[in-house]
Amino acid sequence: MNFSFKHSRISDPKVIASFSIISFLVAVIIIWQLLDYSAFKSALQQASDKPAEVVIALSAFLIAFILRAVAWKKVLPSITLGQSLAGIHLSLGANHVLPLRLGEPLRVLSITKRGSTSLDAATASTLTLRTADILTLITIGVVIAPSAFSDILGWFGWAIVGLVLVIAVVSWRWLKGIVQRNDAVTLPGPTAIGLTSVAWILESVLVWQSAHWAGLDITWPDALLVTTVAVAAQIAAIAPGGFGTYEAAAVAAYVTLGYDADIALVASLTAHALKTSYSLLVGAIALVAPQPSFIGRFRLQKTDELLPESRDSNNSVLLFLPAFNEEDAVADCINRVPDTVCGLDVECLVIDDGSTDRTAIEAKQAGAEVISLESNQGLGAAVRIGLSEGVKRKSSAVIFADADGEYPPEELENLVNPIIQGKADYVVGSRFLGDIEFMRPHRRFGNHVLTKILSLIARRKITDGQSGYRAFSPRAAASAEVIHDFNYAQIITLDLLAKGYIYIEVPISYHFRTTGESFIKLFPYLRKVVPAVYKELNSV
Repeated sequence: MNFSFKHSRISDPKVIASFSIISFLVAVIIIWQLLDYSAFKSALQQASDKPAEVVIALSAFLIAFILRAVAWKKVLPSITLGQSLAGIHLSLGANHVLPLRLGEPLRVLSITKRGSTSLDAATASTLTLRTADILTLITIGVVIAPSAFSDILGWFGWAIVGLVLVIAVVSWRWLKGIVQRNDAVTLPGPTAIGLTSVAWILESVLVWQSAHWAGLDITWPDALLVTTVAVAAQIAAIAPGGFGTYEAAAVAAYVTLGYDADIALVASLTAHALKTSYSLLVGAIALVAPQPSFIGRFRLQKTDELLPESRDSNNSVLLFLPAFNEEDAVADCINRVPDTVCGLDVECLVIDDGSTDRTAIEAKQAGAEVISLESNQGLGAAVRIGLSEGVKRKSSAVIFADADGEYPPEELENLVNPIIQGKADYVVGSRFLGDIEFMRPHRRFGNHVLTKILSLIARRKITDGQSGYRAFSPRAAASAEVIHDFNYAQIITLDLLAKGYIYIEVPISYHFRTTGESFIKLFPYLRKVVPAVYKELNSV
């Protein structure tokens, strides 16, 4: 019989996920059948009645991981204690969500992303310390109760231990080679091993306390043995958080030591519940702290503003109108554009974004210059082309407005004036500082929500994040990057603010369109714009 790994489904993520879920559900059903609910409720009540004991137990648990973080930092001195602690807690939290302890690689990814540590050094140090950690734990179990520990572990457990030992040797040799090539990495010494040993003793505090809440008069060595067995068993855990595996191993240890199985299940489930709660909480925190966060930036970095740009020419200003199927409105909009603003001529350019109607014809007949795109590329692409045209023409200011007449061309000077006066590089016409007619309630609400979010991200007050009426100084127009063809609004604002350009808002009036239809739909907007905002925030 010929087996081919190529066609095996064992490595299929769906198969792994299904197997994990089934394992979790089986564990839930078994524990559901065996658990003494009144005793479990009583244990939880004992814990809630004595919050100081809960704090002490969880504090000991936290200190245990701080010691492990210190041990890791001794091997990789280039990382901070915060980065080390975040990496450990990130993997801990992920292990309680993902099957087969797949959260472990996040420990490596966390410090490589947050610092300058190489992937090789991070991986080798992690494997070395983790295997040394497990072997230290097993040594503790053997020393405390050699016969009981061996019986509980069984042949399969010792096979796993053998595998851990092999990984430890291989990773040690790997790390040793890296140390010889890199002075920034060191081999773990007695201090690192000693810290992990103390960490296991501290971690057993939570097990000891949970047992007492359940009504078991457990000794300290017994609590340490239960911790050793339960954690060692999780090496081969399948379900997220080792649920079921942890409880089974812990109960086996309790029973071997002579404790009642029913109460032992209550004690182990109580301890595991507290460990899981802690892990999920600190794991979530480790996603964003310390900076730089694992999941990237969600706010703009603080940036010093540039000095205002001085006016050095009397060139015309360019108003460009992105247009897609606007044959009913574009001519009226063009006819309302003033000939001059701030003593400068106004050029009107229509970017016809692949219209299938008479938009281009109507625009030309109304006196505007037209650039026609062969296909619809999106508003962001049209804005990018318009800004580029302004730069090529050396315009004194570059402005764009929607071609549907919602934004009054008659108020063009209000946007241009701050740029000509050298007071701003980027001016946005705010509908909410001016007068809004007939904006539908759901659009008004959506605008307010999105603008509040943009204000938070941008670290400054913004009143109209979605305005389609904006003006740019020559340098802002040349520097602006629109990385998304679908839209421009949030992207271009964040881009220019990140580069230090001076931003102001001016009030404008607004009249809801009476022809055509807006292309913006909420869910496509969120689906396409949100990733682009994230990319913008994390591009530097």
